[in-house]
Amino acid sequence: GEVAKLKDNINEMIGNLRDTTQKNAAQDWLKTNLAKFTRLLQGQRDLLAVAKLILSELAPLVGMQHGLFYFNESSNGDAELQLLASYAFKERKNLSNRFKAGEGLVGQCALEKERILLADVPPNYIQINSGLGEAVPSNIVVLPVLFENQVKAVIELASFQRFNDIHLTFLDQLTESIGIVLNTITATMRTEELLKQSQTLAAELQFRQEELTQTNQRLQEQAKSLQSSEERLRKQQE
Repeated sequence: GEVAKLKDNINEMIGNLRDTTQKNAAQDWLKTNLAKFTRLLQGQRDLLAVAKLILSELAPLVGMQHGLFYFNESSNGDAELQLLASYAFKERKNLSNRFKAGEGLVGQCALEKERILLADVPPNYIQINSGLGEAVPSNIVVLPVLFENQVKAVIELASFQRFNDIHLTFLDQLTESIGIVLNTITATMRTEELLKQSQTLAAELQFRQEELTQTNQRLQEQAKSLQSSEERLRKQQE
């Protein structure tokens, strides 16, 4: 009996050690890949390049075979999500590339500002295609990208495998970083646009000023010419 009890204790210790090792490995994976994306996204200035980069890097990392990146083009707070970039996506006539808040899963995700996970995808819902064939994904996850509770984008991923808990935790934390990057890029774009408008306005004002200066010079010349004519006429009359 003592040997059996000792055996059970040892097995329990081995089990606890295995669980701890797995949890530590998962946390290391999470931290390493979040840091990797932080480095990749740092200094990016182009929305399309960022969207393509995110999808291509996510594919091998979380085992997804299909990805869509929708960007919120609205500036008044209402979601107007337009397809910006895709990964292994085949367009179909009956599918829209633009969604408003509440329209479809993409719009619903933007409305609720919460992750949506489909664990049992219907056979006719979507097909992941390759040169060898096509099949239905096991999982689809729709992720809101937020910055200060404002929807900046929505990312939709599909996979033949089920997204595990560490994948979902990673995606949730990654979207926070993506939201910061997208806000920085859009703010920079707005600043550059305002600067360009300001420069255009300054150039136009300078042009108008030069025109006004030239007009004043012509008026002064005409005034001098008129004065000279009046003096000659007065002399002739004398």
